[in-house]
Amino acid sequence: MAMIQYASIRRRWLAAISPLTGLFFFLFVFSLCAAAQNSAPPGSSPQDSTSLPTFKSQATLVEVPTVVTDKHGKHIHGLNKNDFRVFENGKEEKIAVFEEVTATDQRPPAPDRAANAFSNLSAKTEGRHALTVVLLDQVNTSFLDQYDARRQLIKYLAANLDPKQIFGLMILGRNGVQKVTDFTQDPTSLINTLKKLSSETPAMQGLSIDAQALAATLSVDQLTGLSQQLDGVARDPEARMQRFALGADALEARYGQERSIEETMRAFLSIAWSLSGIPGRKSLVWATGSFPFYMDSPSAKPENPHLSVLYERAMQALNDAQVSVYPIDVRGLLMNSREADPTAMGSRNPALMAATGAFPRSDYIVSTIENLKTFAEMTGGRAFYNSNDFTIGYKQAAEDSSSYYVLGYYLNSGSTKPGWRKLKVKLESQHADVRAREGFFVGSTMDAESAHKADVNFALISPFESTGIPMLVRWNTAAAPIAEQGKKAEFAIVVPANSVVNELDQNQFDIDFVWEADRNGAPPQRNGRTTRGKLDAEALAKVRKEGVFYTDSLQLPPGQYKAHFVVRNNLNGRIGSVTTPLTVN
Repeated sequence: MAMIQYASIRRRWLAAISPLTGLFFFLFVFSLCAAAQNSAPPGSSPQDSTSLPTFKSQATLVEVPTVVTDKHGKHIHGLNKNDFRVFENGKEEKIAVFEEVTATDQRPPAPDRAANAFSNLSAKTEGRHALTVVLLDQVNTSFLDQYDARRQLIKYLAANLDPKQIFGLMILGRNGVQKVTDFTQDPTSLINTLKKLSSETPAMQGLSIDAQALAATLSVDQLTGLSQQLDGVARDPEARMQRFALGADALEARYGQERSIEETMRAFLSIAWSLSGIPGRKSLVWATGSFPFYMDSPSAKPENPHLSVLYERAMQALNDAQVSVYPIDVRGLLMNSREADPTAMGSRNPALMAATGAFPRSDYIVSTIENLKTFAEMTGGRAFYNSNDFTIGYKQAAEDSSSYYVLGYYLNSGSTKPGWRKLKVKLESQHADVRAREGFFVGSTMDAESAHKADVNFALISPFESTGIPMLVRWNTAAAPIAEQGKKAEFAIVVPANSVVNELDQNQFDIDFVWEADRNGAPPQRNGRTTRGKLDAEALAKVRKEGVFYTDSLQLPPGQYKAHFVVRNNLNGRIGSVTTPLTVN
């Protein structure tokens, strides 16, 4: 498929846009889509809420970044395609794409910004970048362990950071995930920022390990009737009171657990979408105190249907963005002794766990570590745990993003069943440690229209811009985005043709253009259009050269606004978004 030179698109759009030019852009889009169907704005009632996503007729390339190291942990170079074998669900696949990658140590350039033009990616973003993102988790980590996580990261940055390594710092707290620093190679600035951060009290703070073990094992219905269950295994009044309190704590722990799952997976989804337009394998170091739900296998999902779908979407996004997760268990060296836990509910009652079917305490602690290991292996990363020195985890993650192999094969389009697909990469020629993601989710248990709406809604409220589709938004004003009261604020959106037109399947396109303006204290105003159809040869040649344009306007009362723009390619689910300021005088 022909590639659009995004730099040339940017140069064209940085020219002044007159009203006549804006009209031309509108007519140009209209002529492109003359044979297309234009539907109502995304978010309207679905026509068929039962349809499931299906594979399109084009070949779908599955890329598998693979790290190969020797017994000393050093990366092995110089291997070729014949040294590798790739298996999906036990069936060997033909390797169609092979590349050894030594990633660039240059920071990705910041998105282009002009007085009245905004993009989500720089025109200079190219090549595979060695990126490491550190996520400090305050949602799943105890108050004191949060401090230790920051201290250990400062220790690593002060003594071990290679000046070529590129780090970005984020934090997950009660207000969701937030960017603390942009990508940088300056350890001093990262250390100074870390010293200013403070801890937060997580939702599970103060709840006993016993209560958390019950919440991880039992359903909501079982937890609701837990007090009566426990009453039968406690004989004296004091024990009954303790068991009653445990039942209440377990129910609270379950609700806290569900909040933690949602906040954690929304963070992963936001981070993955923000990195999806930057080429290359990325390492996400997740400094956390726990995994928010119990996984007995890679195909396991949260019990709550809403959270199950969110988890599935987050995993797919991490996979598509080539993000490998490296959990670091910041609890450090662990003791399984019940007596060492000040929150334990009284003396050990063996009948308690037998009556409820829940984990014993020690098994629950071990299962938390196993969950982190499973999650890391699913994404191609590695978990670090049961140690008071976390620096090796940061070092490993940074090294793995700088040197690896990319193996690619084409997905069998005849197998459309949604669910988890196992992956296995083997090395034929020598003994080595081979690390690649151990699978991926195909399709979705959510119906297509609901998934469509959920993606758009999430992109509009995400704290980060999504980069899966390069976008440029231009306001039709002489300088900054300023509109006069009673007049329409005209804007135009341009995207490269290769990001939204499927040339392998009759030049089809199915695109959402959505925008929303919000200000404090006022409900957001949203509008949009879905455009779908096929391009003839002449129209395809034009969009290859100029990109795909969309123009429209919005009219708002006086005030300071944030305008959010989203483009979704409905053929493959990729998302781009841009946020700009807008002043209405």
